[in-house]
Amino acid sequence: MEKSPFKEEDIIKALKKKPLKFNELAKLFSVDKKGKKALKKTLKKLKKQGLITVSKGEYRLAEEEVVVGTVIANPNGFGFLYLGEGKKDIYIPPFEMVKLLHGDTIKAKVVEYKGKKEIRVLKVLKRGKKEIVCSIKKKKNACYGVPLDENSFHQVLLPKEACKNLRDGHVVVVEITRYPSKHFSMGGRIKQVLGHPEEKNLVVDILIRRYSLPTEHRPETLEEAERLSIDWEKELRRRKDLRDNLCFTIDPPRARDFDDAVAIEKTPEGNYRLWAHIADVSYFVKEGSAIDREAFERGFTFYLPDRALHMLPERLSADLCSLKPEEDKLAFTCEMVFSPKGDLLWYDIYESVIRSKARLTYDEALRLIVGDPVLEKRYPHLVEPLRLMEDLYRILSYRRWERGSIDFDLPEAEVIVDEYGEPTAIVPYQRHIAHRIIEHFMISANETVAKHLEMVGYPCLYRIHEKPDMKKVENLLEILEGLGYKVKKPSLEPKFFQKIIEDFEGRDEENLVRFLTLRSMMKARYSPHNLGHFGLASDGYTHFTSPIRRYADLVVHRLLKKAIRGEKIDYDKTVEYLEMVGEHLSIQEELAEDVEREAIDRLKARLMKSRIGEEFEGIITGVASFGFFVEIKDYLVEGLVSITSLKDDQYIYDESAHRLVGYRTGKVYRLGDKVRVKLVSVDEERAKLDFVLVEDQKPS
Repeated sequence: MEKSPFKEEDIIKALKKKPLKFNELAKLFSVDKKGKKALKKTLKKLKKQGLITVSKGEYRLAEEEVVVGTVIANPNGFGFLYLGEGKKDIYIPPFEMVKLLHGDTIKAKVVEYKGKKEIRVLKVLKRGKKEIVCSIKKKKNACYGVPLDENSFHQVLLPKEACKNLRDGHVVVVEITRYPSKHFSMGGRIKQVLGHPEEKNLVVDILIRRYSLPTEHRPETLEEAERLSIDWEKELRRRKDLRDNLCFTIDPPRARDFDDAVAIEKTPEGNYRLWAHIADVSYFVKEGSAIDREAFERGFTFYLPDRALHMLPERLSADLCSLKPEEDKLAFTCEMVFSPKGDLLWYDIYESVIRSKARLTYDEALRLIVGDPVLEKRYPHLVEPLRLMEDLYRILSYRRWERGSIDFDLPEAEVIVDEYGEPTAIVPYQRHIAHRIIEHFMISANETVAKHLEMVGYPCLYRIHEKPDMKKVENLLEILEGLGYKVKKPSLEPKFFQKIIEDFEGRDEENLVRFLTLRSMMKARYSPHNLGHFGLASDGYTHFTSPIRRYADLVVHRLLKKAIRGEKIDYDKTVEYLEMVGEHLSIQEELAEDVEREAIDRLKARLMKSRIGEEFEGIITGVASFGFFVEIKDYLVEGLVSITSLKDDQYIYDESAHRLVGYRTGKVYRLGDKVRVKLVSVDEERAKLDFVLVEDQKPS
C-alpha cells in the first residue's frame, strides 16, 4: 500500500498558518488523483473529530473550546465535568482522572474522541478537598489509605510509622500533603483515627468527615452566645404582650428547639383568628456578628439519625430562642383572620412576648383531637383550640386543593439507633392530621409574610419552585403509560399533577407514582425573584417559620423588621445580597439533604445485613439494562435484582416501556410489579443491597 505524502499533523500545521481551500491543500502536499481521495478522507476524519471546520470552501482549525467546571468522580476511575445548571456534563477519561479528585474546580479544553466530547485538563484551579476519609490498607513495605468516597480509585501513600498500631480496615482522617499527578500518587499524613468498623459504628462519623461538616461551634461564636441577654423592661414596653394568649407548641417527641407556637379562637362573626408565633432569633443574632457568620456558613441544622449539627449554638437553639412551655419568650407573630371559606380577611405582623402553655407531641395533639380521657384531664384547656384548629385546617386544605396544591406525602422511614450509634430498627414515620395542621398553618404564615413584603415594596428571599420541564413531564407520562395511565395532552399546571396522584390513590403503585411525579419536578430553591411555588400552587411563598434551624428565615425576619419600622433600604443592593444568600443556601440545603439521606441509607444497609437470606414482598421501582430495583415496603429499602440472576431466560431491556422481556418465554418485569425477593448480599460502604427473585414468582 502506497504511503500518503501527508499526515494529520501536517494538515493541522498548515491550517495553523491560515485557512486553505481543498485545491490549495492538494497543491501544498503535491498529491495526485489517488492522493486527493486520501486527502478528502483525512479532512473528513479531522472534521468529524471537531479539529477542523469548513466554511465557504475553506478549511480552518476549529476554535478551541475551553471550559471551567467541577469534577464529579466515579469510583470506577472515570468522571464528569459539571458546568452548571442546565448544561450537559462532559466525560473525563480515567487517564485524566488520575490527576483529579471529586470536587476539584478545573480549567479544561473540550476535544472529540470517537465522535464523543471529553476533556483534557489544562489547570486545576481549586482543590475540592484538603482532607479525605480513608480505610487503611497495609502492604509489605508500605501503608496506604483507600478513600471511602467517590475517590476510591486513588490510594494515599501514608508514613509507615504512623500505621504501626493500625490494622487493615481502620478508618482514618488523612490530611493531603501531595495531590495526585500523572507520575505520582497522592500522599498524606494521618490526622485522626476514627476507629475500626468491627469495633464501633462509624457510619455517621465518616459522613461528617467526608462532607467536612462542622461538629463544634467556633470559640468566638460560643463566647458571644454566652454574653447574650434580654432587656425585658424595654422589650415589654415596645412589643405586644401576648403572654395570656393560649398558645402551645406541637413537635416530634425528641425535639429540643421549638421554633413555632400556635393559638386560635373563633371571632364573634364566626371567623377564625390564628396566631403563628415564631421564635425571634433576629433579636439575638445581629448581622455580621460571629454567630451570624457561622450560621450563614452552615445555613441549616443537619439532622442525622444519632445527632443534630445545629446551625446555632445550644445556648440559642435550646434555651434563649426556643419557645419552651411556661417561659416568657420573644416572638415574631403573624396574626391572621380567615373566613369560614378560608379567605384571608385580615392580618398583622408584629414583635411580641409570648408564654407557651404546653409542649405537645404530634401524637398527643392527635389524641386530644380524637378524644383521649387521660390526656383531656391533663390538658383540658387545649381540647377546644385543637378541634378548632382541625376545622380551620380542613378549610385551608380544601382551598389549597382547589387551586391545585400537590400533596406528594411520600412515606418516610426513621432509623432507630442505640447509644453506640448502631441501627436497631427501621420504623415508618407516621404523618397524620396533627402534622398537617401545623404544616398548613405555617404555609399560611409564610404566604402572608411574602405577600406583605411584596405589597409594601420590600425585597424578600422567596422560596420558589418553578414549572417542570416539559421533557421530564413527557418522560413521566411515558412511564405511567406502562402502569395503564393514559393522558391525551400533558399540562404544566399544578392541578394536572394533583390529578395523577389522586388517580393512583389506594393502588399498590401509589407511592411509586408519588415518587416519580416528584422526580419530574424542578427543585425548590431560594431567590429574591418571585417565580411562585408550583408545588403549592402559590403566587408567593417564603420561609419565615423556622429561624432556629434555617438561615433563610432569619434573613426574612430582618427584612420584615425593617419594613415594619419603615427603614429606607437600597433596593438593588439588597436584591444583589439576597441573590448571593439564595444561591449559597440552596447549595447548603442540597448538601444537608444528601448527607441526611446517605446516613439513613447506610444505616439501613447495616441493619439489613443481619437479614441476609430472608424473603420479602416488594415492588419494582426502576428498570435498567442491568436489572431492576425492588423496594421493600416494610423497611423502605431498595435493592437490585441483577439481570444475570434471572436464569430462566435471556431478558431484553425494553427502554421505552421500562421493562425487561424474556426472549423465549415472553415473561415481563415492569415498573410497579409486585415481586417476592430474597436478600443475598449487602455492601455497607456503598449502601447497596442485592436481591434474587424467589422461584414461582410473578410475572405475566
